[in-house]
Amino acid sequence: MLEPFALHVSDHDLADLRRRLRETRPPAPIPHPGWIAGADAATVARLVRHWAGDFDWRAREAEINALPQFTADVGGTRVHLVRLRGEGPEPLPIVLTHGWPSTFLELTALGDRLARPGRYGGDPADAFDVVIPSLPGFAFSAPSRVPTHELWHTLMHDVLGYRRYGAHGGDLGAGVSSRLAAYHPEAVVGLHLLAAMAPPDGPVTDEERAHVARTERWDAEEGGYQHLQRTRPLTPAHALSDSPAGLLAWIAEKYRAWSDAPDAFSDDELLTQVSLYWFTNTIATSFLPYYDHRPFWRRIEVPTGIAVFPHDLARPPRSWVERTYRLSRYTAMPRGGHFAAHEEPALLAADLTAFFRQRRTDYRS
Repeated sequence: MLEPFALHVSDHDLADLRRRLRETRPPAPIPHPGWIAGADAATVARLVRHWAGDFDWRAREAEINALPQFTADVGGTRVHLVRLRGEGPEPLPIVLTHGWPSTFLELTALGDRLARPGRYGGDPADAFDVVIPSLPGFAFSAPSRVPTHELWHTLMHDVLGYRRYGAHGGDLGAGVSSRLAAYHPEAVVGLHLLAAMAPPDGPVTDEERAHVARTERWDAEEGGYQHLQRTRPLTPAHALSDSPAGLLAWIAEKYRAWSDAPDAFSDDELLTQVSLYWFTNTIATSFLPYYDHRPFWRRIEVPTGIAVFPHDLARPPRSWVERTYRLSRYTAMPRGGHFAAHEEPALLAADLTAFFRQRRTDYRS
């Protein structure tokens, strides 16, 4: 059963955040440039001042509450979700899954395009019923020991009543969506991804070897956060749960490094995302998918599409994807980065629409 949900941050919590921000003690300068050695000190200081002063949380809160939000008890786990009902004669249900350090909010512009294509010059016959859950331990969803893909299937099939549905995800959401298709192929009519599981054996083509080498370089240069969150998540969690400036630096550096353009997110968009982590105190539980990760590989026979964005850290060649998935669509995008649903919602919506147009016949059968 769905329960309507509305967000309200207390005046006390808002005042406490602003006090902490005003009392921020910045790090001592080091003789290395910002964004190379980490989050740029001058940029973080500017954002801290804005967050403590002119940033209008109440306006952002009202925008969030304008979304159709709900919570549901899914096998004993409280799951938060946005549900966007599709226009048109027979919308195709789809579950969209975000990653880290994202939230459900990052997928809502994409979700609106999918649910209401007529507003954007599209055909209402291509509409989706869009479900955007918050990952367990993120924002308003409780942490859970139940595998997320099982929560999602129970949510879609048992709670919402969809016999069959599509799935899309990037980053952590790509792993959840892949497992959903692997374990429930009878329910998942199509799988659309922004990243793909690696096959169990090594690279066999020059293009695949170049992909593996690029990934290894990225891990060496950019993957420190991932190693720490995978091995000692509680250590940074103590600092990031106590210092909003620290939390901001931890997240802002990723939004800048992984986007196609440094200004892909406005200051207010970035601070809204960070505020969701701060007010819900969920940075520690958002690390759990890294710490609890277990290796997984299974050949997935659900029809699969993948959109590869040029500035994303995950850019597998077609042959690499085909060794794990029943690939029917591979799109090399002209621009965009890791946060494609926010950076390029029109491009991503068009690719999802084209891919699932081929699946709608299967859905109706």
